[in-house]
Amino acid sequence: MKKLVLLTLMGVALSACANTQKTPQVVQKLNQIAPYPDAKIGATRYVIHLPTLKDETNAKVEIFVGKNMNVDCNVNHLAGVIKEKELKGWGYSYYEVDEVKGNISTMMACPDSASKNQFVTINHNLGLLNYNSQLPLVFYVPNDVTVKYRIWQPDLKVLQANAE
Repeated sequence: MKKLVLLTLMGVALSACANTQKTPQVVQKLNQIAPYPDAKIGATRYVIHLPTLKDETNAKVEIFVGKNMNVDCNVNHLAGVIKEKELKGWGYSYYEVDEVKGNISTMMACPDSASKNQFVTINHNLGLLNYNSQLPLVFYVPNDVTVKYRIWQPDLKVLQANAE
């Protein structure tokens, strides 16, 4: 009798969990989170609100700062520095790019003179940023530059290394 009652209670609990509706993530305006500065004249502020993940400790964010350009077959990059700054009194980070210069290219001879439109990025040393859906990633960049990102998550399969 006790097992039947226990199984019934477990079934009710599981069905209640399955029927709960997921609440959509509410994205707050940036100034509701913290007093981030406005963009300077000639600059744009980009804000990345990351979605909530089940396991955020293993996820990372890759940042691309650049612009679309017509390029040939060479490897192309832009020159610029991304500086991490702290929002005074809050301890939150934001990122600033003061200047983006020219097109750094490998200068190889291309077999055809065809050019293509490609997103050319700044080589920066930020690496992969920690994932945190509670705080936005804020970037201040020149007007002609945009910010893109990619979310990295590990595969569940863990591989064994070979001893040699």
